[in-house]
Amino acid sequence: MKLEQLLKGVTYREAIGTTDCEILSLAYDSRKAGAGSCFFAIAGTQTDGHAFIGAAIEAGATAVVCEHLPQEGAAEGCTYILTDDPSQAMARVAANFYGNPSRRMKVVGVTGTNGKTTIATLLYDLVRALGHKAGLISTVVYKIDDRSIASTHTTPDALRLQEMMGEMADCGCEYCFMECSSHAIVQERIAGIDFAGALFTNLTHDHLDYHKTFAEYIRAKKLFFDHLSADAFALVNADDRNGSVMLQNTAARKYTLSLRSMADFRCKIIEMSAEGMNLRIDGRDVWVHFLGRFNAYNLLTVYGAAVLLGFDGEQTLIALSNLHPVSGRFEVVAAKDRTMAIVDYAHTPDALENVIQTIDEIRGKGQRLIVLCGCGGDRDKTKRPEMAAIAVKYADLAIFTSDNPRTENPDDILRDMEAGVEAGSRYMKIADRNEAIKTAVMLAQPNDIILIAGKGHEDYQIIGTERHHFNDKECVGSWFAAFDR
Repeated sequence: MKLEQLLKGVTYREAIGTTDCEILSLAYDSRKAGAGSCFFAIAGTQTDGHAFIGAAIEAGATAVVCEHLPQEGAAEGCTYILTDDPSQAMARVAANFYGNPSRRMKVVGVTGTNGKTTIATLLYDLVRALGHKAGLISTVVYKIDDRSIASTHTTPDALRLQEMMGEMADCGCEYCFMECSSHAIVQERIAGIDFAGALFTNLTHDHLDYHKTFAEYIRAKKLFFDHLSADAFALVNADDRNGSVMLQNTAARKYTLSLRSMADFRCKIIEMSAEGMNLRIDGRDVWVHFLGRFNAYNLLTVYGAAVLLGFDGEQTLIALSNLHPVSGRFEVVAAKDRTMAIVDYAHTPDALENVIQTIDEIRGKGQRLIVLCGCGGDRDKTKRPEMAAIAVKYADLAIFTSDNPRTENPDDILRDMEAGVEAGSRYMKIADRNEAIKTAVMLAQPNDIILIAGKGHEDYQIIGTERHHFNDKECVGSWFAAFDR
């Protein structure tokens, strides 16, 4: 495709060289550039792509999109597109390169602190159950119709994102459901996508290591809604005080959902047991295989989005009643002696409290709760004492352990957590996650509940800069078997 065609919709200051050149591939990593490539020089937090312009040209790149020319000046035979925002330019060029796939499907994005994976995945499962082809971009997995691809990021980079969406559209997918992380929004990874709808779940403290302040975190989420077109819909959780903030200034059609007050879509929990919940959604009763108020919000969001996409409400509820929880989200591992382990991805204070409160609603008299949790290294430190305080508040025993320590010393992370704990609280510190789970199994009595929070679906643990295989579900299952529980 000609560079001139790829630049449609891209804002740039100047083109040095001809735009009547053929572009065969796109790259922002100079090692992936080749003959006929267009290279994007992106200034990241670790490295600046401008330093690799020369390497990309040596590899065969015929066009470079950048903020400024390299010190050595323009190379002969290469076209330079100067722009103030190479990240946004990359996203829009990628959309053009792959045939603007979002215009060939209905794309719905989900943002918020908690619930994104569950909502996106259930929407994917729902429309497929109703007979339609769909794609999924989530923290757990990417799906192109029924083909699965290992997930690397909650929201991949713009080149990979548009490439996958192009494959979805080419194979006949009518819908794409995707998580939109705050990082992806501010880094312009989703620029160039024409969204049919946007969903907001909730907002609690997370990612402050990146955004620095909660106000900036809110602003990142709001940017998603600010850029929606008048043809799109915006559905927000009215029970979260930031829901109304998301709707300010958006051109999209505005809708709300609530479990507590008047809204466009409403839900009430009628009954909850260990097997599931009976919900009343917009006046109709439906039994679902999910537990907890947080899941009632998730399911109401899925229902509302489906209706706004044009699906029949009653058929949607029937399909909802047949759906099951997402991997690593309130996933139960049962022992022979009726000890129950619950593996959940909860890694924020709010998510952890929601899961524990759900367990409290279903656990019987005398049934003890052991909470095992940790906090990620090289990430938001402000939530560490909050997580610990919540764990000891509800648990009969809390065990603090490693999550993904990355390059931090696990003991330092545990000390940060311990700062939120009052004297006399019942807790233990065990840095080794395998040993912590083993200890929880040893201390649990028949019929007790062990909550293993933080990693959910993940099958790895990042120690230093290396990934090691580790899966909470496998680990607790093996210790149940080892102790013949």
